[in-house]
Formats: sequence, structure tokens, C-alpha cells
Amino acid sequence: MSRAAERPEVVVGRVGRAHGVRGEVAVDVRTDAPEERFATGARLDVTPPRGVQRPADCPAALEVERTRWHQSRLLVTFAGLGDRTRAELLRGMLLTVTLDPTDTPEDPEEFYDHQLEGLEVRTPDGEVAGTVAEVIHGAAQDLLAVRTDAGEVLVPFVQALVPTVDVAGGFLVVADRPGLLDPEAGES
Repeated sequence: MSRAAERPEVVVGRVGRAHGVRGEVAVDVRTDAPEERFATGARLDVTPPRGVQRPADCPAALEVERTRWHQSRLLVTFAGLGDRTRAELLRGMLLTVTLDPTDTPEDPEEFYDHQLEGLEVRTPDGEVAGTVAEVIHGAAQDLLAVRTDAGEVLVPFVQALVPTVDVAGGFLVVADRPGLLDPEAGES
């Protein structure tokens, strides 16, 4: 068993822009339990999004110093980031935590990345179309990187396009939309 499978990481937030001049940042919350994940003293790993390198001065981990809600946005101050310049280094970075592999989300409509990766991708008629290779956390929405015979395709992870996720059964269903799983089929 790989180390990642033993101790899966989940994204709990994405850092937005700096707020003010004292190192506070806006965080796009990606967890149902922000009061737990962003509690004072919580330690969060800093992970660059896919295809992005970590800036040289960007820390690998942070400790939450304090949080507050402002106009429906979570503002977080991390220990050691006392100014706007240091806080801006974090912009776009993902905040992750390591889970016990037996943890599952409380909401049955929520999934951790490690639960989705490796699932068989099926069409609504049951035909196997590929495998989920990775979950990509984009700025606007999450995407499933699906490995198919034609190569890798990205599928927005939204209810309208992925109506069924059966983790126990080992598959998910992707809606039949022209070009979604086979880009060449969508060209006319």
C-alpha cells in the first residue's frame, strides 16, 4: 500500500488574496467543518495546485493564529505571516490536512479525493469509459481527470454531469454529453 493510500490528504481550502496589511488572507472554504479545520492552532499543509510550483519563500505548512468571517468570506491569519507581502505568496495555494484512511465525510453527497481516484467511470448505459485518475481543485469548480482510451479528459464534478457516485460499488456515472468523454465525438 502506498503512503498516500495509508494517509490520504484532503483539500480544506484555497487561499485567495491578502486582506489588509497584517498578513490576513481570504480562504475559499472546501470543508463542511471550517470551525474544526481552521480552529486556532490547527496545522494545515500548503500544496500548490496541479501544474504550479511552490514559490521559493512559500511555507510548506502553516498554523492558524485566528479566523473571522467577513461578508461571507473566511479570513485567516497564519502564525509567522505578519504582512501583506508574505500573505500574497500563498495566493492560489491549496490548504490540506492528512486524514485517517477510515475517515469519511458526514454528508453522503460529499467525497474525499482518495475515495474518487481509481473509480471506474461509466456511461448511463453502463459502458466503461475510463478511470478517475485525479481530482483537480480548480478556482471555479472541481474537475475529475478521467483516463480514457483516447487520453485524459477533464469532467466538471457537478451533479448534472456526474449524477451517480457509488464508492462501495467502485464506480461513478458520467452523463452522456457529446464530446465530454470523447472529445473527437463532439466535433462535427
